[in-house]
Amino acid sequence: MNSVLVTGGAGYIGSHTVQQLVERGDRVVVIDNLSTGFREAVRGASFVEGNVGDADLVARVLEAHRVDAVLHFAAHTVVPESMSDPLKYYANNTGNTRSLLACCAQARVDKFIFSSTAAVYGTTEAGIADEDTPTQPINPYGRSKLMSETMLRDWCATGAMRHVILRYFNVAGCDPQGRIGHSTPEATLLIKVACEHAVGKRPCVAIYGTDYDTPDGTGVRDFIHVEDLAAAHLRALDHLREGGASLTLNCGYGHGYSVREVIHAVARAAGHPLNVLELPRRPGDIPQLIARSDRLRRELGWEPCYDDLDVIVRTALSWEYRLAGSALPTASVA
Repeated sequence: MNSVLVTGGAGYIGSHTVQQLVERGDRVVVIDNLSTGFREAVRGASFVEGNVGDADLVARVLEAHRVDAVLHFAAHTVVPESMSDPLKYYANNTGNTRSLLACCAQARVDKFIFSSTAAVYGTTEAGIADEDTPTQPINPYGRSKLMSETMLRDWCATGAMRHVILRYFNVAGCDPQGRIGHSTPEATLLIKVACEHAVGKRPCVAIYGTDYDTPDGTGVRDFIHVEDLAAAHLRALDHLREGGASLTLNCGYGHGYSVREVIHAVARAAGHPLNVLELPRRPGDIPQLIARSDRLRRELGWEPCYDDLDVIVRTALSWEYRLAGSALPTASVA
């Protein structure tokens, strides 16, 4: 039986996808250098500690585990950091992806699912993007991912491989059963940060920019639950296994929430107000970005199960209480 290689499978999104793959019976091997991931988050899969840019290691894993499909999550993902240290992002996100593709070519791996981002779009007209929206990223993170998309398409155009590129919008939430979650240290994702503040790990939660041209002046984003995003990867894998053509697909719900709306949702779930600090806009941020994801639903038959901001927040907050050694207050679960 062939195996699926998941790079970055000990990280936030990767570990949730690995869990779903294992639960349905796939053989999975994970490569992760544990720079932001956690070994204990990988359950039921073979684990190899190492860097996806280590071509010798990757080649050995591909051969030893008879890998025929790769799900590539390993990447740096923090937009402000990409602005201050762009070479770090081009080295890991772009250079290591090129190395991984070369290893796949040598091993004749013919199915590849790539973890991309809505940041490839940049600032769009009306703040909405479908897969045909021009790609004009405004930060090195988005550009590093777009370069990898181009490399992947060019290699697949030779006929040696088929791919699905999944462009994530804003990922949030955790496994509803509380088995794994989002444990990244010094995380920057809004819902994670707000939930850490709600349980006392941070003194406040910041709003970066209150003067955007949006209904309440704060940025608006399309938040997708990590479990729904993981399910999209399984659908993509099945599509390729069934001989489906290469695809590029948005992963979002098609509607957005502002930063203030998210903070209010976290306060509702926690049962107490949050200490909010209003700060200037950050470089590389955009006013609004919402997905058109009809193609994902149509091509892969994907339907979300957790399309509710309060549900997303409760699963995220429950994980934070678990990390803190306490339970989510009963009153906030209703």
